[in-house]
Formats: sequence, C-alpha cells, structure tokens
Amino acid sequence: MSINNINNGSPKAPVDNQKLSQQQQALNNGSAQQSSVQKSATAGVRQDSVSLTTSAQQLSQVQRKSTEAPVNQEKVDRLKKAIQSGEYQVNAESLAQKISTLESELFGTKA
Repeated sequence: MSINNINNGSPKAPVDNQKLSQQQQALNNGSAQQSSVQKSATAGVRQDSVSLTTSAQQLSQVQRKSTEAPVNQEKVDRLKKAIQSGEYQVNAESLAQKISTLESELFGTKA
C-alpha cells in the first residue's frame, strides 16, 4: 500500500547548511555564556536569607499563644450540646458589639 500526498504533495525544502551552521554556532555560544555565568555564580556563593514581616511575626505569636491557651472542655461540651439541640441562642447586639470592638483593636480605630 502506498502513501500519497505526503506534505500535501509539495516538494521538500532543501536544507540550508549555512543557516543550520549559524544556528548551531549560536547555540554553542549560548551554552558557553551559560557555563561562564554558572562559574561566576559558584565563585561568589551567596547565602539565602528569609525575613518575616511584622504582620507575619505577630501572626506566628498569636498561633503559638492559641495552642498554649487552656481549653475549658466542660464549656465546649455544654455549647456543643446546646447547638445540637437547638437551644443555643445568639444575642445579636452583643455579638455586633464584640465584632466592632475586635475590628477597632485590629485596625486601630475607635468603636
């Protein structure tokens, strides 16, 4: 069985040896430059460093404190039971006041 219409029947383009050698030379020059860059990078070894922002440091402190804080397990169990039974009631005004106070503490504004 023969295959017809390879490359849509158009003749194969001849290889341009001059262009091919120029491309190879450019690749070789690029790899030579890259190796010289690598050598200079290894000659002047720099140490990596990390610095945390003030916000990140504060967040880390808060997380550490939250894991160290004591938990009143009796109160947690009592609240879970009240929520599951539908007896837990939210005081909307008290909650709104506490949210407002928290926001003013976080963002430095007065409630």
